Amino acid sequence: MTDRSALLDDFLGQSVVIDLTSPYVCIGTLANADAAFFDVRDADLHDLRDGRSTREIYVFDSARLGIRRNRARVLIRRDEVVALTRLADIAEV
Repeated sequence: MTDRSALLDDFLGQSVVIDLTSPYVCIGTLANADAAFFDVRDADLHDLRDGRSTREIYVFDSARLGIRRNRARVLIRRDEVVALTRLADIAEV
């Protein structure tokens, strides 16, 4: 039992964008989820303060150019998440 919403089943194994309440965004493959964490593999955990790009531009560029992997695995606390989106669903700017 994982305490995972059935709504997440379509996202498993997909490249996703996880927007956090902090100035971070995580982009990678959603491997699993439970009541406390999202398990993301081959991930780009990006601090938006490290560049001049807005969150929207950074995510759009990642959808267009590919994920800039800097983590093999990262666990994201679910209580820090604002939104979860499939990378394929990112609209053009």
